[in-house]
Amino acid sequence: MNTDENKSDERFRLMISNVLRFGVGLSAILILLGGFLFFSQSHNPVFDYTAFNNEPSNLKDIFLIVRDALSFEGKSVIQLGVLILIATPFLRVFFSLIGFAYEKDRVYVIITGIVLFILSCSLFG
Repeated sequence: MNTDENKSDERFRLMISNVLRFGVGLSAILILLGGFLFFSQSHNPVFDYTAFNNEPSNLKDIFLIVRDALSFEGKSVIQLGVLILIATPFLRVFFSLIGFAYEKDRVYVIITGIVLFILSCSLFG
C-alpha cells in the first residue's frame, strides 16, 4: 500500500468520524436546548402519568418538526435532536458506501449497500 492510499484511507476515516461527532454533538445541543425551552415554556410543570397520551401529529411529521423547531417550540427542538441522532448512523453508512465505491472495493460496496437498504427500510418503511 503506498502513501497516497494511506492518506486517502486516513481522510476517509477522518470524514466518517467527523460525521459521527457532528451528528451526536448537534443532537446533544438541540436536545439540551429543547429541554430548556420546554421547561421554560411549560405552564403546568406537573405531568399526569396515569394515562398514556399519544404525541400530537406535529411531532410525527419531519417537516412539521423542523417548522416548529425553527420557531423554538421545546418539544419540537427535542424531537429534531432525536431525529438527527437517529440519522447519524444512517449518514455514516451512506458515506461509507460512497467511500468504498470511490476505492472500488466491490465486496464492501455490496455489504454496505445491503446495510443501507436495511436501515432505509427500518427508518422509512
